[in-house]
Amino acid sequence: MPIKKHTWIKKQTQMGNLKTKQLTKIGYANDQLRSLVTNIVSKNFKHFSNEEVLNLLTAIKNNPESYLDNIHAGKIAEKIIGKVLDPVFKSYDLLKDSVPFKVYGAKDIEANAIKQMELATKLPVSVQGALMPDAHMGFGLPIGGVLATMNSVIPYAVGMDIGCRMALSIVDETEAFLKRSEYQIRQALKSFTHFGMEGGLDIRQEHQVLDSPLFQQLAFLKPLRGKAARQLGSSGNGNHFVEFGEIELAENNALGLPAKKYTALLSHSGSRGLGAAIAKHYTQIAMNTCKLPRQAQQLAWLDLNSEAGQEYWLAMTLAGDYAKACHERIHSNLLKALGLESFAVVDNHHNFAWKEMLNGKEVIVHRKGATPANKGELGIIPGSMTTPAYLVTGKGIDAALNSAAHGAGRVMSRQKAKDNMTVSAMKKLLLNAGVTLIGGSVEENSLAYKDIERIIKAQSDLVDVQGKFTPRIVRMNKD
Repeated sequence: MPIKKHTWIKKQTQMGNLKTKQLTKIGYANDQLRSLVTNIVSKNFKHFSNEEVLNLLTAIKNNPESYLDNIHAGKIAEKIIGKVLDPVFKSYDLLKDSVPFKVYGAKDIEANAIKQMELATKLPVSVQGALMPDAHMGFGLPIGGVLATMNSVIPYAVGMDIGCRMALSIVDETEAFLKRSEYQIRQALKSFTHFGMEGGLDIRQEHQVLDSPLFQQLAFLKPLRGKAARQLGSSGNGNHFVEFGEIELAENNALGLPAKKYTALLSHSGSRGLGAAIAKHYTQIAMNTCKLPRQAQQLAWLDLNSEAGQEYWLAMTLAGDYAKACHERIHSNLLKALGLESFAVVDNHHNFAWKEMLNGKEVIVHRKGATPANKGELGIIPGSMTTPAYLVTGKGIDAALNSAAHGAGRVMSRQKAKDNMTVSAMKKLLLNAGVTLIGGSVEENSLAYKDIERIIKAQSDLVDVQGKFTPRIVRMNKD
């Protein structure tokens, strides 16, 4: 029997803990509202049963105006009236057939990755897809997958490492600088980079991204600022790297620089713990409010008209800005330590979502492990620790959703690479390529990746090559 709105009769049985799923089911899908409800209930309704509390909360939600004069329930009612609740979860079926998606370099893409893309393009919000030649199986959306949706964002299609990106700084030194300054470069890489899941640089880093008002405006982000400050200017593990090498620019290149060889600094990493926390938080909200068949549940989306959708978009953008800030600190620290200055910088995300136009309509383009390649847009497509990276410009191909590959793409899982490569064999690969490796593991050896030359050739319709970067001194996570 529901509790009457102005009657607070204490019960003898202690209330059990309210669960997020229970609150979501009755319409309390907003994270801030759930936090308020949990706090009020735990302090003031300790002796009510779960059933009675849920009945009361349902009544407040359905008719909040009637509870405004109550000392406790009134706070919940005010929050509901002041901020519209996100809808109770909805269930969706997949489309019978996939929306159109083109596969580039299909010969080098495993069947499971294509199946993942087929599943994603059966979402009722999907408009169009594309699969890049470096594609391989991932979680939710395949790595190398591009998906356009209508007014909705899929946190897991952006990925856990929001804003993972490439950054290239070209300096006015010839390739000879790398040989004569190898010792200094190695020392700088050891002193001014940090890799791994935890920790950061010994010297505290400063950047305006830490002053973003979102850290105060979104309650969820407040406790994350401290860790973001500690990790600023550092890199993750896996295939993240910071490396010096030589770049040879093509004739009439898009940078407008003389066609010759230069020294360059190239980095690859993302938004660290901040991005991962944002991804986990909003993926769970999406899965709580958007029910899909089991095989597609990780592709749950947030409507951009919803409060959660708007919050995620703001938080995602902040994570992207933070990832960019990390690269800026890495490049600034290293170049300053070596007495160098950059005169050209190229950088962009490859784990992100953008609002773009497709056939005259605005769509949300998710690129999970794919580089934006709008017409004339500069990008970097890396190979591996011993193979080249390519500086490219996009051709703006609609069928590819204005995208290109983000790298060579794995051909072996990390475990398979570990099982098939020894440390001594990897040292020979490095020696033959003329590469000095600091840290790194056999899991990231060059044979674990597809042939970058084949990958570039497979997307000749998507990009024009502007330059070729050859790594010489590479820093990666040692584990």
